[in-house]
Amino acid sequence: MDTLSAATGARTHTHPPLRQRARRATREELDAIPWLQVLDAPQRQRAIDELQLADAEVGERLCRIGKPASFWFGVVDGLLKMSNDDASGQAITFTGVPPGGWFGEGTLLKREVYRYNIQALRKSVVAGLPLDTFHELLEHSIGFNRFVLNQLNERLGQFIAARETDRISDPDLKVARNLAALFHPQLYPGVGSLLRITQQELGYLVGLSRQRVNQALHRLQEQRLIAIEYGGLRVLDLQGLRRFPALG
Repeated sequence: MDTLSAATGARTHTHPPLRQRARRATREELDAIPWLQVLDAPQRQRAIDELQLADAEVGERLCRIGKPASFWFGVVDGLLKMSNDDASGQAITFTGVPPGGWFGEGTLLKREVYRYNIQALRKSVVAGLPLDTFHELLEHSIGFNRFVLNQLNERLGQFIAARETDRISDPDLKVARNLAALFHPQLYPGVGSLLRITQQELGYLVGLSRQRVNQALHRLQEQRLIAIEYGGLRVLDLQGLRRFPALG
């Protein structure tokens, strides 16, 4: 069990399962779901009718290794962690999933079981589109096909970069690369220029202590790449963050 699970596991069993707490989306929440905009009116209404939203508690899991995939999930608000922390061997955090991020399309396309866990790092509003509705939209919407294809292409690049980041020993560079990934405009359009994340949460994603993350963030701020704000981080130079430390 990782540090987050150990710290929050006792609280994840005090609520009914997410599916039992499902509700309909509000208009504001629907506006935060990017792929709804590419559907025609009947398809959009069908998707809205089928969408289920729920409020995930800290430490609660949406997906678990070995469980069949039955929903396409997205983050309306909050922050999730994708990892393999139940697998044998070294535990790896693959990525964080901030607002606007949708994930699991590859697993749904192949109708496989999950090969990773998804866990809430903070209280989060999550959305789920049922498997059958996901495939129906793929079959009948060119716009939805293009959206999913772009997701798969961008995520492939993200995971290649994440694999390279895992081999980095420099903590400042590791923090910079992970932050740049969280500000990905195509995968996470809901983030914008301000990511609401604590240093402790970033530490869970990067695998560093809060104190070491704090040092790295201040170095990035000195380079005018980010601004540390109350409750979050603002990116000032995304390309510079991606190139760090080769700024010259």
